[in-house]
Amino acid sequence: MPNLNKVQLMGNITRDPEVRYTPKGTAVTDIGLAINRNYTLDDGEKREETTFVDITFWGRQAEVIGEYMKKGRPLYVEGRLQLDQWEDKTSGQQRSRLKVIGDNFQFLGGRDDGGGGGGQRGGGQPQQQQAAPPQQNHQQAAPQQAAPQQEAPQQQQAAPPQQQAAPPQQNYDPIPPTEGDDDIPF
Repeated sequence: MPNLNKVQLMGNITRDPEVRYTPKGTAVTDIGLAINRNYTLDDGEKREETTFVDITFWGRQAEVIGEYMKKGRPLYVEGRLQLDQWEDKTSGQQRSRLKVIGDNFQFLGGRDDGGGGGGQRGGGQPQQQQAAPPQQNHQQAAPQQAAPQQEAPQQQQAAPPQQQAAPPQQNYDPIPPTEGDDDIPF
């Protein structure tokens, strides 16, 4: 039976990311994502509920998130679910929690979207503006897995299009159309 473990989330970061490094030098960061759901009850009352999800990123992705993201900024995340289990040291009970391991992400919104944490409006210190992060998908290489017994045909991915310089602008005076003239000069 085939298996699938894929998560897609979009929400706002709940705290400033802190990048840590493993003893081998691999970057890791844990972020929280707040995902809002708006709905209306049968009697017309509007409600909103928020779900908080813990997400872990590794490697270069962790460094990029730590560099560009702040509390309140919107983020799109793709990843997989992972169940962590441990024994509570104080009570001796088995504990578990479900979290997401981020495979790739995309920054959302512009450079001024999201909050800076304090939520100050008007008086107070102006927020520092930083350059907007590049708009691109950040994908983590999938770990090598054993080949299945039957190989599926490999899909070929098209190479990303090369950016081309814009053609030079031509200066010309278009001839204004006359009444009833259907020909538009190109």
